[in-house]
Amino acid sequence: MRPVVKRPFQAGVADVDCQKCHMRMIMIFMFPLIKISKSLSPYERGLEFGKASAVQAQHSRITYARLFATCGISWTDACERAKSYTQVIQALDPALLPEMQGMADGAALKFEDILALNCRTEILPPNFLSDDTQEGALALVANTAMGLPDWTLEADGENALKDVWKEGECTSLCVNALGSADGHAWFSQNWDWVGRQRPALVILQSYDEQGRAFTTLTEGGMLAKIGMSEGGLAIGLNILRSVADGATPGVPVHVVLRHLLSCQSVAEARLALARIQTFKFGAASNIPVADAMGEVACFEISPGGWGEVKPVDGCVVHTNHFLCDSLRDQQSPMGLALSSTPRLISGLRHAEAVKNDQRIGFEELQNFLRDESDGLWSICRSPDPAMPPEARVESVAGIIMLPHTRSIWIAPNVPNLVAFEKIT
Repeated sequence: MRPVVKRPFQAGVADVDCQKCHMRMIMIFMFPLIKISKSLSPYERGLEFGKASAVQAQHSRITYARLFATCGISWTDACERAKSYTQVIQALDPALLPEMQGMADGAALKFEDILALNCRTEILPPNFLSDDTQEGALALVANTAMGLPDWTLEADGENALKDVWKEGECTSLCVNALGSADGHAWFSQNWDWVGRQRPALVILQSYDEQGRAFTTLTEGGMLAKIGMSEGGLAIGLNILRSVADGATPGVPVHVVLRHLLSCQSVAEARLALARIQTFKFGAASNIPVADAMGEVACFEISPGGWGEVKPVDGCVVHTNHFLCDSLRDQQSPMGLALSSTPRLISGLRHAEAVKNDQRIGFEELQNFLRDESDGLWSICRSPDPAMPPEARVESVAGIIMLPHTRSIWIAPNVPNLVAFEKIT
């Protein structure tokens, strides 16, 4: 059976009344919705996914080949580095390797290509950028010889990508049952990255090896990213950078996310992370979570361990630096332009509403994800017009989830430009 690929609404422009303000929304195509058949083998699941997202997976390969090259890592080298993670993936969840082989075959790529995409956080060095421009040039030559195009040629190539690493990334806000307007937990986050990766995003509805369903917004070629399990556990991702990232082969971040999508609650996710820790984490990230029972938390992971950020006054806000005291010494140096601290302060300002007896719901979370109060350092990041288009970091998508009803809304562009559409 072929996977079902659904493409929701039509392109166009419409005026949307947001009650408190009038916003002119750009209506664009929602990301492809790929529904995988149930009762398939891991390889067959991957094959269906790979066939349905071949264009997106190939797009991801081109994007990350160039980003790795900026760090002095050719695509061939990236694939070799990724191979060192097969043993730990096999030990944690052996079904994922044949699934990735199916993804590769379906997308007309090699297994190592898919493996490298799923290990991309671990392959990128902690400082994201090699100072050795000679190594970067050699990596580009090797990529060109493989037929991988350089998508920065129309920009100021190397300088443009250096600026990518100076920009900020994702911001999340989760609200528990006590802090919400309806007595249920809510999840929200913007996924900030190079705008070039927007065409690589897909919405995948699939199953784990036990037949439990999950939905995830992910990049083509990757097992999972932001999403919700069948039992109502919503999970997200804020990248963190640890000084030990990629030093030894631990469980890759995107494998951790896929593994957590088999959990049904925040409590179960805690147990899963404790188990994964026995294999060690491959790189640092923050994983915001919310469940159908009203609980929320943020789990910070790194090769040095993991910790939990608990909600304060019903809310937990996170950006791109460690908050757990036990992990602060793991922090890789950050530039001021990463904007992690300003965005955290802005997020906490939104959370202050609960202190003032103003409960948070869907409308408030939309306002949070559309916050532009700090200009180009805002929670809602519009692309910097001074940057070349190929290197602009922006809020690629916004996601709001209500675990109680298993509901997911996605803004398929910078959230202040588009409506949040419910995924069905």
